[in-house]
Amino acid sequence: MQCHQHSHSEQIELGLEAFNIRQDWSSYSAEDHGVWQTLYDRRMQHLEKHAAGAFLEGTKVIGLQRDRIPNLDEMNARLEPKTGWRAVPVKGFLEPKLFFESLARRRFPTTVTIRPATSLDYIPEPDIFHDVFGHVPLHAHPVFADFLQRFGQAAADAGDEHTEAFTRLFWFTVEFGLFRERTEMKVYGSGLISSHGDCLNALSDKCVKRRFTLRDVIAQPFAIDDLQPVLFAVESFGELFAAVEELARATRAPERRASRHSVQAAEPDWSTVRCKCGCSQTGGCANLV
Repeated sequence: MQCHQHSHSEQIELGLEAFNIRQDWSSYSAEDHGVWQTLYDRRMQHLEKHAAGAFLEGTKVIGLQRDRIPNLDEMNARLEPKTGWRAVPVKGFLEPKLFFESLARRRFPTTVTIRPATSLDYIPEPDIFHDVFGHVPLHAHPVFADFLQRFGQAAADAGDEHTEAFTRLFWFTVEFGLFRERTEMKVYGSGLISSHGDCLNALSDKCVKRRFTLRDVIAQPFAIDDLQPVLFAVESFGELFAAVEELARATRAPERRASRHSVQAAEPDWSTVRCKCGCSQTGGCANLV
């Protein structure tokens, strides 16, 4: 009897498929949609002034609505033609390497449950409001989309001893990143987008706001359940792409140095991108050409 040996790529696909589920959108109750609307209205009232323009534009691109939980199939039909990203419904937590491999394939693992009305302000685990409202709008931004996919590739290829460095880069950018738009400090990290308390803290004098550098970010510890005392601000999402390229070169495991099959074409040089509005936020403005 011949035993079929799965390739590394096939093994990853099988591992990811084990977590995939279907979003039964019709099963959401009126109360569930009401929780989404309450959270949406509370956050958008604040974010219209304090969120990065790329986030606000992204909510329009993917078609978020205030009065209903997103249907992921409908949302993906708008998002995927823009940047190749999809929100993929999953059960439970993916172990880090599988999560990174999912990002490398431009698939964002997404929880489909919504928090109860009795726990609007805090839940210990992500829900669909955090995952979709907090994360997915930025997946419509071409520079951030390429950064996140490249992050997934680099983190999956790195040796296990470098997991902490990638975790810190993810935390201080994707989860808790700040964006300087001209003279104003804005938020783009999902933890700040989806949480009013974390956002207020980040924009207050209680939080030290440092200029983003890869060296400082990977040297900065953090506590998940505490308000963040130190955060980092970029002026362009191109800075994130450059940082993950630098970290990838420094951390790739020896056995993964051969070229992996890329899931996309070579990325453009984001330093040459300019905005329709003529501002200086190359690689970061919502009005990219």
